[in-house]
Amino acid sequence: MENLAGIGECKVVKKRVLLLSEGFGAGHTQAAYALASSIRKLSPDIQTKVLELGSFLNPRVAPLIITAYKKTITSQPRLVGLMYRHQYKKPLNRLTTLALHRIFYTHTRNVVNQLRPDVIVCTHPIPNAVISRLKRLGVNVPLCTVITDYDAHGTWISSEVDRFLVSTPEVKYKLMRRGVPLSHILVTGIPVHPNFWEHPSKETIREKFHFKDMPTVLVMAGGWGITSDDIVNDYLSNWSDRIQIIFCLGNNDKSRLKMESDPKYNHPNIHLFGFVKEIDQFMEVSDVLITKPGGMTCSEGLSKGIPMLFHHPLPGQEEENCQYFTAQGLGEPITSIAVIEKWMNKLIYEYIKISNRRQKHLDNIAKYHPMQSAKSIIDMFELNKVPS
Repeated sequence: MENLAGIGECKVVKKRVLLLSEGFGAGHTQAAYALASSIRKLSPDIQTKVLELGSFLNPRVAPLIITAYKKTITSQPRLVGLMYRHQYKKPLNRLTTLALHRIFYTHTRNVVNQLRPDVIVCTHPIPNAVISRLKRLGVNVPLCTVITDYDAHGTWISSEVDRFLVSTPEVKYKLMRRGVPLSHILVTGIPVHPNFWEHPSKETIREKFHFKDMPTVLVMAGGWGITSDDIVNDYLSNWSDRIQIIFCLGNNDKSRLKMESDPKYNHPNIHLFGFVKEIDQFMEVSDVLITKPGGMTCSEGLSKGIPMLFHHPLPGQEEENCQYFTAQGLGEPITSIAVIEKWMNKLIYEYIKISNRRQKHLDNIAKYHPMQSAKSIIDMFELNKVPS
């Protein structure tokens, strides 16, 4: 008889996925956490780790750079657009790649050696460029890049990427035109947290947050809260007798405190919040979403089937996102206050029509697998024959 002693003591080595992002906008990191959550939901035995690479490696310098970036997109959006278009068809140039190499190379290699991931996923171009260079220099880890917008900027593209996960067939074709093999691209949609695909009781949500059962508009200023629009907000407050308005102001405490002290927002149908984690629940009980067209927020709105009104898109990727969702009939840019007036009247006089259209949209997207991105990453273990 065979000696089976010690077999029961064998350790099962868990697979590991390292997800790298950057803090330039909340959406990239949200996508990473959404993927981590979905991966664990599909396969609880897989370990995931999310890192904002710059903040992790340079905790003193990174916040200064991110603050400067915030100020730039607020005060000089045209400059941001010019930079976006100038680099649109080009990968990161050699000088930039070398600079990132000098800043990140040693520390990033140490992180990879310490965590020993079986797959690395990047949701931002900077860590994507860093890991791509590490691969050129001999690091042998499958790399998956998740493009978190409805466009394909040149800085995402690297020949070291083993798999691109993209939002739409249009983005796939853009990558192919730039030389990315079809076999390296999968259309999975932008990953959102699994909660956004669920539909909990609206009555329970209303009771939890003291919302009313009436036509509702959700206004989002983004995680940074840098897009609070006084003109739009003031106009919306004029409808508060007939429409409930939920303002989510992110981390912009200054705007929130200012609105809290303004009598026009002191109304039982107006609700003011800072940064909240329950955006999926807020979308569930809302009928229209007013937001900037960030890739992540648009994808969350898409999963909830909620009509979207876009204000102040940043030149570049947000303009592209706005154009895509407008062309698909899923949103409309706020070109004037008249657009908001039209939708407020729709909510009052055509509420059933809006609700039916939303339900039809939800029925149409039900065919998409909400965790396709996570499943595609898990599949990389087998496709790339990652050893246990």
